Amino acid sequence: MRLVNTSIKRPVGVIMIVLAILAMGFISFRSLPVDLYPDIELPIAVVATSYDDAAPQEVEELVTKPVEDSVGTIEGVETLQAQSQQGSSMVMIQFSMDTDLDQAMLDVRESVDQVRGFLPDGANDPSVLRFDPQQMPVMWVGLTGSDQATLNDLAENELEPLLSRQSGVGSVNIEGGQSEEVQVVLDDARLSQFGLTTQDVMESVQGANQSASLGVVDRGTQELQLRMPGDYGSIDEIRETLIQTGEGDFLQLSDVATIERTTTDQNQRTLVNGDQAVVTNILKQTDANTVSVSDEVIASLDDVRSNLPEAVDVSVVFDTAEFIRQSIDSVFQNIIIGAAFAVMILLLFLKSFRATLVIGLSIPIAVITAFSLMYFSGETVNILTMGGLALGIGMMVDSSIVILEHIYTYRERGYPIKEAARLGASEIASAVVASTTTTLVVFLPIVFVEGIASEIFTPLALTVAFALIASLAASVTLIPMLSSKLLTKAVDQGGRRYWFDRFLDGVVSVYQKALRGVLRFRKTTIFGTLAIIIGSLLLVPQLGAAFIPEADQGQIEISVETPSGTNFDTTNEVVDRVNNVLDQDQDVIESNFVTVGGGGGAAGGMGMGGSNNTASYMVQLIPSGERDRTTQQVMQDWNDQTEDIAGADITVNAMGASISGGSPVQIQITGDDYDTLQQLGDQFINIISEVDGVHNPTTSAEESRPEMQITLNDNVASEYGLTQQQVMGQLQSEMMGQVATQYRSGGEELDVRIMTPEDSRDSIEDIRNMSLQAPTGAQLTLQEIAELEQVQGPTTLTRQNQERQINVTSDVVDRDLGSVTSDIQAELSNLEMPDGYDYSMGGEAQDMQDAFGDLAVALIFSIFLVYAVMAVQFENFLHPFTIMFSLPATVVGIIGGLFITGLPFSIPAFIGVIMLAGIVVNNAIVLVDYINILREKGKERFEAVLEAGANRLRPILMTTLTTVLGMIPLSIGLGQGAEAQQPLAVVIIFGLTVSMLFTLLLIPVVYTLFDDLSAKFTKRRKKE
Repeated sequence: MRLVNTSIKRPVGVIMIVLAILAMGFISFRSLPVDLYPDIELPIAVVATSYDDAAPQEVEELVTKPVEDSVGTIEGVETLQAQSQQGSSMVMIQFSMDTDLDQAMLDVRESVDQVRGFLPDGANDPSVLRFDPQQMPVMWVGLTGSDQATLNDLAENELEPLLSRQSGVGSVNIEGGQSEEVQVVLDDARLSQFGLTTQDVMESVQGANQSASLGVVDRGTQELQLRMPGDYGSIDEIRETLIQTGEGDFLQLSDVATIERTTTDQNQRTLVNGDQAVVTNILKQTDANTVSVSDEVIASLDDVRSNLPEAVDVSVVFDTAEFIRQSIDSVFQNIIIGAAFAVMILLLFLKSFRATLVIGLSIPIAVITAFSLMYFSGETVNILTMGGLALGIGMMVDSSIVILEHIYTYRERGYPIKEAARLGASEIASAVVASTTTTLVVFLPIVFVEGIASEIFTPLALTVAFALIASLAASVTLIPMLSSKLLTKAVDQGGRRYWFDRFLDGVVSVYQKALRGVLRFRKTTIFGTLAIIIGSLLLVPQLGAAFIPEADQGQIEISVETPSGTNFDTTNEVVDRVNNVLDQDQDVIESNFVTVGGGGGAAGGMGMGGSNNTASYMVQLIPSGERDRTTQQVMQDWNDQTEDIAGADITVNAMGASISGGSPVQIQITGDDYDTLQQLGDQFINIISEVDGVHNPTTSAEESRPEMQITLNDNVASEYGLTQQQVMGQLQSEMMGQVATQYRSGGEELDVRIMTPEDSRDSIEDIRNMSLQAPTGAQLTLQEIAELEQVQGPTTLTRQNQERQINVTSDVVDRDLGSVTSDIQAELSNLEMPDGYDYSMGGEAQDMQDAFGDLAVALIFSIFLVYAVMAVQFENFLHPFTIMFSLPATVVGIIGGLFITGLPFSIPAFIGVIMLAGIVVNNAIVLVDYINILREKGKERFEAVLEAGANRLRPILMTTLTTVLGMIPLSIGLGQGAEAQQPLAVVIIFGLTVSMLFTLLLIPVVYTLFDDLSAKFTKRRKKE
């Protein structure tokens, strides 16, 4: 091979090229962003529309349905999901994975523009947004102290501006705390005494707090701006605001109202580790990486601490980057351990530090070169790309081992070192290229597979491919050159490791005897192999199936929901009881953060509001190595203890870095009537609760919220000259108050709110007797012109593909997802659904099914590509077919490995099967190729098979052991975040080991059978 000859002749050139590549790799690595998983761009658009004060039914009919109709005809739409709730509509459009999202967004905007004019007058213009799964908080930073107003002031004026300036930070949101305002509490009796209304007070306050520019006047050569300041300068000035009565007299505002600066009514409570707190959640910019943002924020907190009062502390409550750091560090640790194992095997077989050094250089060169290619292809450093390098650490030396071993063979025959390097490398180079190419081509279909499997594992495939390409280039250039320079001594047949040579000679002797035996009983060998494969297939039902194993991040989420309409104080009492449960496990809790009312935690970071009857916990446990229980076990303990808390629906779930877009189990029930759907949802929950492994089943059909509907009698109201809009305005002012103006003080801007005393509006009877003023000046009560009726109404209406729908969801514990899903489907199969109602499975179970289907197609395509590469290499259709017989036997190792380790068949395991399709044929390629070389040199077939088997046993053992031992750290799940790679490593280790045994014995048998068949066919053609 010309490349081999050039490398041996130009060693300086080869060294300088390698150094240049290494330098580029180091620079690229420093610039690579770091994250937990690859960036996933989901083709989802969201249309959000607000329709203030409209009930969910009205929002659905007047806003949601027209928007659905307009966007439903856009090309590429797969699923429409809609949610209608009080005052707002959200339509989520999911496109097929191959859709150009930029063009789709333009199409959505055009469709929405067409329907804009048909929306009701009270609806705001729809907003079209791109759904970005990255827009979740990456950190939560908390301020703790005793004074809520001080905490809120520090958060708004110190912490938020500082954090917002940090590189990579997209936005900073404040949760918890209380803001201040100036409250003007009116005295109804005094207002009536002077014949004043709330509107009179509003207009007086607004008019008194104004500054105006009055123009310009010349003064000599200068122009002076005329300005009349009138802004409030103090609370006393607000009290002294003049109000004119109907008789023309003037009063001060303090004569008819009480004015004070105070905190707003608290409808949200935030605790960090049991202390009152204000928490800021931090979202990163789309192109920023989580670890860099975290580093910037943590560094900036030192500046904040120096300016805080003594009683206030600032700390990081949650940091998602911490798990990322631990996971990446664990993967690098696994890479180093795997490389050490590989080097030990090399040293054991080669008996030479120089030879081990020659091959060992392939590992760092391949890894560092892969970083350069990752940088230019836009990949990131994450647990999948680094896991790809850890998986490939043993395969990186395979090509070099085969070439160096063949160089050794020529050296043992007495050839000069340079000649041995040239002949040995050139003779076997084509087989090495073919075997590496078969490993590479299996990844090609994964790149073209659609869906979540492609999004997640394409980066892994590319990373492994980059490393193997680099190692192949090194094996045909650097290895021959270094061999010609470093392996100058004759091969030593003795030495300290003579025991291993004797052991290896014994293995070769046993192998040759076994080979003679299987060649003598070829049919028995074939049928025996088939029996073993069929026997292993019987274990498949015992394996189960899963989507992607979630890492134990030590994060738990607790959701508390009291009955709809429950007030804030009652929800707080339930939260205190949950806190008592957590207090019993303080030894395993690192930090906890709870928000009562107003939305918090991850939901709060997404801008999803909560209400007075909800609370959300986020709990961070100490690292898994420092506690006796797993996150799942702690979660189940807390779930059992909180079941005894009455008056609330409490769910405890482990928070994982889930890649799927839904819950593990999700049942979608569709139909027309919401009440019927709600009843079906409750029925489904009762059914699936009996299935072993189902945890916390819930329904999206929220409990009806009680509301008091005020129905205006238009005829009576018109007699007083009142319209519905006027009555609505007066009631809003009485109940919630109205912001009349703003008061500026010390760099702050506070609302000045005109409101009635709380004791005049805290009961239904107070509302019935609420005083209204007609345009004529007449005073009347609300009950004179309206009826009040308490009703129950849905809080949220959901639809999918323009049909009403509710979702029944649950988590899965202590069982695999596939088995739980099968049991659920079996239980539901006997359920009789009402006419017009149907259900389907979704969530992770559906994602798993879709991914398995896509990967099955990829596997078939990969096997074809492997065959095609070998056919090109051998220029023969029969020899590649012979080699392909090493694939079926791999099933034994795959099933056996998963069964022994107790792991379910998952997407990582499926990826491992696809990788095996390209790996297991490598040994057979080397074996068959050498048999053909010996036969071309005149060897008889039987002798050629025996000699090739004995000769190739050593490199086959070396390549298999380096690959297998290099994956051992991943297979036993060492370190944080290794759960995703563990099934993949187990499949390859067991599959490759078993396949090696079958390759050494079965492939020679199949080779001779096909050779006999070919000879008979050739003789028949000659006779014809």
